[in-house]
Amino acid sequence: MKQAIVKTNFEFPGLKNLYIGKVRDVYNINNSLLIMVVSDRISAFDVVLPRGIPFKGQVLNQIATKFLDATLDILPNWKIASPDPMVTAGRLAEPYKVEMVIRGYLTGHAWREYQEGKRELCGEKLPEGLKEHDKLPEPIVTPTTKAAFGHDEDISRNEIISSGLVSESDYSKLEDYTRKLFQRGTEMAAERGLILVDTKYEFGKAGNEVILIDEIHTPDSSRYFYAEGYAERQKKGEQQKQLSKEFVRQWLIERNFQGKEGQTVPEMTDDFVEMVSERYIELFENITGEKFKRAKTDEIESRIFNNINEFLKTYK
Repeated sequence: MKQAIVKTNFEFPGLKNLYIGKVRDVYNINNSLLIMVVSDRISAFDVVLPRGIPFKGQVLNQIATKFLDATLDILPNWKIASPDPMVTAGRLAEPYKVEMVIRGYLTGHAWREYQEGKRELCGEKLPEGLKEHDKLPEPIVTPTTKAAFGHDEDISRNEIISSGLVSESDYSKLEDYTRKLFQRGTEMAAERGLILVDTKYEFGKAGNEVILIDEIHTPDSSRYFYAEGYAERQKKGEQQKQLSKEFVRQWLIERNFQGKEGQTVPEMTDDFVEMVSERYIELFENITGEKFKRAKTDEIESRIFNNINEFLKTYK
C-alpha cells in the first residue's frame, strides 16, 4: 500500500497556531501567512474515517490550485504558492462568517427542503412542479452560516445584512463574485462533459481587499453530474451519475453506518482504501482533463516538511 498522511504536527519558524480541520491542517505563520496541508483524511456523515486515502490530499489540493489560478481575472485569492503537491501557502485573511452556496439544480439539501413543501430557500423563490435534479430557471445563491460546532444553517441575504454579519456593500460584492465564479466553473465543467450542479465559496478580507479563500470546485466542495445522458435520465426519473465522493457514503450506508450514535465504522480493508484512492484519481482526471502524476509517498511527512521549509526560506 502507498503511504497516506493523516496527521501533521510540524514546527516552523514564526508558528503562531495550528488549526486542525476534518481534512486540512492549517499553520499560521507570523499572523500573515497560512500554510495549508491537505491531508489524506476522509470524512463522511461528519465523521473522520479511521484510515487515510493515498493521494486524496494531492487530488484536492491540485484541483483547487487549478481553479484558483483559472479565476484570478475575476477576483484575487489567498494562494501565493503550492510548495508541495499537498500544500498551499497563502495570505491570511479575516474570513466572512458566511459561506456562499450557489445552486444551478434542485439537488441535495435544496431538494429535501422542496420535498417538504417549501418554495423558498434563503429568500429565493422556487417554482412549482420541479423534480429532483431539475435545472433551476436561474442559479440561486443560498448562503449558510459558518458554525464553529454542529451544522451550518441556511440564512437569507436580508438576515445576513440586518444582523451585521456582512455589510450590504460587501455582501453585494460576495454575491457578484459567487455568480461569476459559478459561471466560470460551469463553463470549465462543460468543456469536460460535466455539469457543475452546486458549489460553495468562502471569502475573506485582506486589508480592504475581498479575496477568495479555501478550496474551489473540488469534489469535496462541489457536486458534478455527467452531462451525457442527463436529459434522458431526468425524463425517465432515474438518478443522475454523480462525480463526487457519494460512493463512499453509499458503501458506509450498505454497512449500516451513517454517523449515528452507537454505530461503528466498518473495517476499511486495503482493497477498499485502494479503490477509493483510484476513484479520487479518476475524479481529478475527469474534472481537470489532465493526467494525474502521483507524488512519491515514501517518507511523505519529511517531504512535505522539507518543501514547506524551503518555501519559508524564500518567502518575504
